[in-house]
Amino acid sequence: MTDMMNIGDIAFPNLGIYLSGVPKTFEVFGITIAFYGVIIAFGMFLALLLCMKDAKSSGQDPDLYLDFSIYGILFAVIGARIYYVIFAWDTYKDDLLSVFNIRNGGLAIYGGVIGGFLTLYIYTRIKKKNFFQMGDTAVLGLILGQVMGRWGNFMNREAFGEYTNNLFTMALPVDAVRFSEVSDTMIENIIQGTNYIQVHPTFLYESVWNLCLLGFLLLYKKHKRFQGEIVVLYLGIYGVGRFWVEGLRTDQLLLGSTGLAVSQLLAALLVIFAIVIELGYTFLSKKKDKINKI
Repeated sequence: MTDMMNIGDIAFPNLGIYLSGVPKTFEVFGITIAFYGVIIAFGMFLALLLCMKDAKSSGQDPDLYLDFSIYGILFAVIGARIYYVIFAWDTYKDDLLSVFNIRNGGLAIYGGVIGGFLTLYIYTRIKKKNFFQMGDTAVLGLILGQVMGRWGNFMNREAFGEYTNNLFTMALPVDAVRFSEVSDTMIENIIQGTNYIQVHPTFLYESVWNLCLLGFLLLYKKHKRFQGEIVVLYLGIYGVGRFWVEGLRTDQLLLGSTGLAVSQLLAALLVIFAIVIELGYTFLSKKKDKINKI
């Protein structure tokens, strides 16, 4: 691949895939709509359908999830934006109104997870429902939403990783991405006579990881040992994948001047948390069995 790329082109040269004129937006009655937002919204819709289906199969009231989605989605988006803005404050401190502009992205999934679970906790307290049971169902929808949402990053040409020339290399025109996300290594490896960078398609890595995780949890949920275990497994297994993927990305949100990626740190803590809970439950179960045999 040696030709110049147009600003709307995306390619996976080592797979022989070349996409021309991939748009970020489209117009309806003169109104510009971002594909990012459409994909996120569609992901939320599919997530709700999955939650309602799982609720019905597990003896819960599906309407609970329809009702909760009104609040859960709203505060998850708010949480995702707050999280992002906090750790990217330098980008917004001189233009506070830009904090409210999410048309070009700027949502952090861990912020959305925190906002969603806090909302679920309050909701279950008010409705007098089991937080852990609803969490086990809601998290299935959450993962499906994440699978879909990463393709919004694809349309926005964002959330990609460092330079690579591996099998899944993604080529993007330099002019189509945010310059702050272009590393020196990418620039150094631009082939003479071309205008594109070669990067890790981390959006794809994470989307596939989440799809596999969703498949595993759908199979495992019939064998879960305690209420809330699906949530625990999600936090741990997603955390493993996110820790790896985050290490590849060039748009990391950093913890102050420490140079540590916030999402990597949080992912590591959640993996440890999940391991402790799983091992703790296993230990207590074995101890209880021994006592019962006495």
